[in-house]
Amino acid sequence: MKISPARESILKKIRKALTQSTPLPFPQSEGNSSVFQPSQQELEVQFAEQFSRLQGKFVFCLNQQELAVQLQQVLAHNKWDKIYCREDKLRSDLSAGGFTHFNHGDVASCDAAITTCEWLVARTGSIVMSAGQQSGRTVSVYAPVHICIAYTNQLVYDIRDGLQQAKEKYGANLPSLITFATGPSRTADIEKTLVVGVHGPKEVYVFLVDQ
Repeated sequence: MKISPARESILKKIRKALTQSTPLPFPQSEGNSSVFQPSQQELEVQFAEQFSRLQGKFVFCLNQQELAVQLQQVLAHNKWDKIYCREDKLRSDLSAGGFTHFNHGDVASCDAAITTCEWLVARTGSIVMSAGQQSGRTVSVYAPVHICIAYTNQLVYDIRDGLQQAKEKYGANLPSLITFATGPSRTADIEKTLVVGVHGPKEVYVFLVDQ
């Protein structure tokens, strides 16, 4: 089979490229450590800053009682009456703190949904959730407003740390879904105009409780 000069030229370039290794973008790291510098501030502060930059709404609470009070104030201010929560332990903890404003309907008709999370990633301001939680896959996505209750001992610095925590927690039985939610749903696909709340919640709150 005769090879054309143009084809031969392309093959020569491919052979040459294969004989020359591509330099590592981060030569000091072989993938066993993070390429990002360690945090220079408390993880609570870094997460709050990054999460707020992404249009997330952050509330810090000293204990469960303050959590219940702060949560009730947010609901009253926004006039949200239908609050969906699928997690039994979370409902119990909030009720013990004095919050009992739950709706017994479904997520499709609620004003806001409350869930826990697996971890919070400080560097990116992300909420880590999984199918291993009682809330499942859909609650944090289908509700118009997602309210996440988290604790300071769930803070990690980087995504890598969150994945390592998942391996340690679940071992070989990793959940079928691990998702990193970074702020409210937003897209610029519609005439290059940023629109919030198209593919998920239009507002995301994180109530971080000191623990």
